[in-house]
Amino acid sequence: QVQLVESGGGLVQAGGSLRLSCAASGGTVSTSAKGWFRQAPGKEREFVAGIRWIGGNTYLPVSVMSRFTISWDNGLNTLYLQMNTLKPEDTAVYYCAARRRGILTVSRSSNDYDYWGQGTQVTVSS
Repeated sequence: QVQLVESGGGLVQAGGSLRLSCAASGGTVSTSAKGWFRQAPGKEREFVAGIRWIGGNTYLPVSVMSRFTISWDNGLNTLYLQMNTLKPEDTAVYYCAARRRGILTVSRSSNDYDYWGQGTQVTVSS
């Protein structure tokens, strides 16, 4: 059974940076698309970043494209989200997710991901 464990969240001032990590174990997610989502109180879960399996193409919405970077370390089986120039509106619980083995395309819909981490809180103060 695939397990995803996030770390790296915390409290940061506006303009600061954080790097989230998501360690994968118990299965093979290296051969599937992976992503990051976030959910703020009272809001729906929102796509933040995705990385395609083959080619490593990344996909980010305009709201974070110039500030966030997603990457995957195949040797460490770890997914990362580097977040720079953080804003108070980035405050949310951040989740990493992976699609089933062999599904290489990124989806912006949380319904298309089969494995989820427990989430890590990111709070950006103004």
